[in-house]
Amino acid sequence: MKDSWVKKGFVDEPIDGNIDLVEGIRQLVKEKNAVILAHYYQDADIQDIADFVGDSLDLSRRAADTEAEIIVFAGVHFMAETAKILSPGKKVLIPDQMAGCSLADSCPPDEFASFRKKHPDHMVVTYVNTSAAIKALSDVCCTSTNALQIIQHIPENQKIIFAPDRNLGNYLNSLTGRNMLVWDGACHVHEEFSLEKILLLKNDYPEAKIIAHPECQGPIRVVADFIGSTSALLNFSITDKTRTYIVATESGILHQMKKANPDKLFIPAPPKDSTCACNDCKFMKLNNLKKIYNTLKYEWPEVTVPEDIRVLAEVPIRRMLEWS
Repeated sequence: MKDSWVKKGFVDEPIDGNIDLVEGIRQLVKEKNAVILAHYYQDADIQDIADFVGDSLDLSRRAADTEAEIIVFAGVHFMAETAKILSPGKKVLIPDQMAGCSLADSCPPDEFASFRKKHPDHMVVTYVNTSAAIKALSDVCCTSTNALQIIQHIPENQKIIFAPDRNLGNYLNSLTGRNMLVWDGACHVHEEFSLEKILLLKNDYPEAKIIAHPECQGPIRVVADFIGSTSALLNFSITDKTRTYIVATESGILHQMKKANPDKLFIPAPPKDSTCACNDCKFMKLNNLKKIYNTLKYEWPEVTVPEDIRVLAEVPIRRMLEWS
């Protein structure tokens, strides 16, 4: 049976049709002293069953602060790795082992290590959306929330390599006037938004504000009324007085926006693919309630990080927390 689990990347055991998945998950969480973390980009039913919903780093920090022995990370693989880096004594599980990340995958450790060696006088700043191996090659990490703060903390005469997201890196260069060497990586979701379709939506909803994640391409950021991390976009939607928003990031965040603002209209920015009305992360959407149930029941797939890598990767994360 375990061979099929490994092949599929998740536990595909049948579940009794009479079981209420939500109640079953809650019972397993209690029995196993577990905590469920859900990223903003997960489906609404997963967000609603989670103990904590947020961005990847905030979730890992919250998990480290709990007494839970098991962490179930409903997100993608690098997020579960980050949770393991910060909570080495806890068992970290992911509902689907194949839930990767196009942005993290765009920065292979061996290629990045060679790139870094060619620029020994550069400090390495890496986005938290990277593998543990890339974090281990870094001087300091950042999130989209604190990236500007981290860059501004570094002396202006210090040369910097920024990886892996070229859109975020170029955005930071424009804000700071620096000339960081930017790795050529990107997120498939934020690369796919259609400027033309966003402007057509704006024409249909002239009162709407366009809000965008900094991982979006330059033309999208130019037309945006507000640019910020996923958490910042959510907070802006709560505090801003506008009633309608065109949201250029993964559509999962709209669930929290609607919960916080039931009287406002949130329109997902469309991708270039004309058959889709919104832009979803194919990896985030691999998780579902059945997989979470089986993951808790069988305590697999487990995410581990070699201790030598974990120790090195923890340093830039802790440094980031100190600087921000």
